[in-house]
Amino acid sequence: MNEERPRLRRFLRDADRNGAMVRTARTVRRLAPGSEQLMGGARASDRVARLIAEAGTDQPSATRELGLAAVQVWQSLSRSRAVAANGAEVTILFTDLVGFSSWALHAGDDHVLRLLREVGDVSRAAVQRHGGTVVKFLGDGMMAVFADTPEAISAAYEACTAVSAITLDGYRPQLRTGMHAGRPKRVGRDYLGVDVNVAARVADAASGGEILVSGPALSTVDSDRYVVRRRRFRAKGAPRDLEVYSVVPRGHSS
Repeated sequence: MNEERPRLRRFLRDADRNGAMVRTARTVRRLAPGSEQLMGGARASDRVARLIAEAGTDQPSATRELGLAAVQVWQSLSRSRAVAANGAEVTILFTDLVGFSSWALHAGDDHVLRLLREVGDVSRAAVQRHGGTVVKFLGDGMMAVFADTPEAISAAYEACTAVSAITLDGYRPQLRTGMHAGRPKRVGRDYLGVDVNVAARVADAASGGEILVSGPALSTVDSDRYVVRRRRFRAKGAPRDLEVYSVVPRGHSS
């Protein structure tokens, strides 16, 4: 029995560092819901992620990757519960395609339906990876809600990038996105209220590939993580003094 224990420990250690096992664990983490960008906050789960990430950092580890994936999923589920609470503050994201109506007039129904399906798939995947909830699809657009703005920004950036990679008979779609934070009223699976209307107006003002964020939504994030530029904004149905910003995650700005 005493001889078996060292052998078992060696087997488990070698399995944990095996390249194929590590790659598989990383794939599991990448496909799991939630954001891979952990450890940046002060939540208990962020502290747990830091401890896991710092354990044995000199060697690749399948166990470490799976541990981080578990924290990632837990945070995603926690955000989903927060979004589900009626009256909770949420960040409301709207998206739509720039110039879609003009293109659709000449593209034909088959091409239009294929494009909408592809755009919807990548947009939904981006929202879900960052703990958001797709509320509804609106023609060539989408409405989603998030428990916090940083995840909404990350989802918007991923969706814009993924949509820009789609090509259909020479046409390359561009997604525009906008968001606002508030406490809309939840009615069934939908959300209603002034804050929803404001988020839609912010999205309408965006250019292709642009992420616009209202001042109230941006006030809840660490602005050092982003390149932020003030945008001129005035829209019917939005407060006259509402400040709106174009936001790009640092490391991705041109």
